[in-house]
Amino acid sequence: MSELIVNKVAESALITIDLETFLTKEVPEIFDLKGYLFKELILKEKDFREALLNIQWEQYKNKTVLVSCSVDAVIPVWAYMLLAINLKQHSKSVIMETEAEWQTKELLNNIRNLNVEEFSGKRIVIKGCGEKEIPAEAYFEIALKLQPYAKSIMYGEPCSTVPVYKKSKTKN
Repeated sequence: MSELIVNKVAESALITIDLETFLTKEVPEIFDLKGYLFKELILKEKDFREALLNIQWEQYKNKTVLVSCSVDAVIPVWAYMLLAINLKQHSKSVIMETEAEWQTKELLNNIRNLNVEEFSGKRIVIKGCGEKEIPAEAYFEIALKLQPYAKSIMYGEPCSTVPVYKKSKTKN
C-alpha cells in the first residue's frame, strides 16, 4: 500500500521573498582616484588638472559613476569638487561612495518602494540563503516595511524557518 506524499510547504500559502530580486541590475562605472595619485599617497593639483583634460568623458554618458579612492591617500576637497563638475556634465549621475555602499543604498531604496498591499494578512518567509550576499540592513528594512501588513514574518527557507513576527489577535 502506497501512502500519498503531501508537500505541506507547497500547500501552506507561504509567500517567499528573495531579497536578491531587489538588487539593482544597473552596473555603475567606477572612478577610482588611485590612478591619479603621486606614489599612491597624494594628489598633485597640476598633474590632476592635466589628467582631467585628457579623460574621454563620453565613456560616462548615461551612466552612474561612483567616485572613490581604493587606497588611503591625501585628497584635497577641491579635487572631488572638480571631478564632480566634470563628471556631471557627461553622466546620468555622480555619487561619491564605494560600489558596496551604492549597492546597499539601491537595495534599500527598492525595498522601501515595495508595494506592500499584496502582503496584507499573509504569512511571509524572507529567504535567508542565496547566491549573492545581502547586507543586514536589507533584512532590517524589509521587516519594518512588512510588519504592519503581514500576518507573520519568518526568516529562512519554507521548510526551516525562524519566526520573527506574528500579528497578535485582538479581541473585539
